[in-house]
Amino acid sequence: MCSVGDAFNIEVTQLNAKFYKCADCSNEFRGVGRKVVCPSCHSGNVSLMFKEE
Repeated sequence: MCSVGDAFNIEVTQLNAKFYKCADCSNEFRGVGRKVVCPSCHSGNVSLMFKEE
């Protein structure tokens, strides 16, 4: 494995996070990106609740 530099130190709130709810386990979480996956059960069956301002 090859890497350059240190890891990024970015808060989720700095990335325009959106709030999602998992339809499989009812977990509510913040996520970013196009293919959001529930961090608890790893399901892709999530729905957008609202965008954090």
